[in-house]
Amino acid sequence: MELTDHYNEETAAALKANLMQILHENCILAEKIEYSNFGELISDINGASAIFLIASGRSGFAMRSIAMRLMHLGLRVFFVGETTTPAIEKGDLLWAASGSGTTSTIVKAAEKAKQVDARVIAMTTKASSTLARLADVHILIPAAEKEDHNGAKSIQYAGSLFEQTVLLLGDAVFMELWKLDGTPAEELWKRHANME
Repeated sequence: MELTDHYNEETAAALKANLMQILHENCILAEKIEYSNFGELISDINGASAIFLIASGRSGFAMRSIAMRLMHLGLRVFFVGETTTPAIEKGDLLWAASGSGTTSTIVKAAEKAKQVDARVIAMTTKASSTLARLADVHILIPAAEKEDHNGAKSIQYAGSLFEQTVLLLGDAVFMELWKLDGTPAEELWKRHANME
């Protein structure tokens, strides 16, 4: 066997083990989440005039993915910070994600939402964080924080488990909204981007 073949076999096995560890951590975390507040999130989404999503970094990519799925349902949805995002108003919803719950831009967005009497839903790893205290509904994701380097909650780097869980929870929320909406997949597909 050539050295490259051996290296490829070792790499393949290592990558599979890494993926299995990531999935395992997500399954363990899924059992620890308190889901009772998600009913209020579903209700707030369905009752909102417009839905604004905000997060930074990799969490921001996850929230953009959620925004896309909400758009597929025909909802009026915006990602905060894009140039076409309008002002938030009373009757709107801000759905925010920040592992620390202290990211300044996200906290400021939540403060602005509260000033205009919009609803705020926050997902963080800290129930005592500024963002959690501002929120009408707080969803605690008991994942490792970015600077939690001891590996007790996750062996993944930084906030990876939180970021993955934000995306997965967003898909779970979408699935429930879609079930309630009842629109066939073929109709949702008509809203998918067609200028790619």
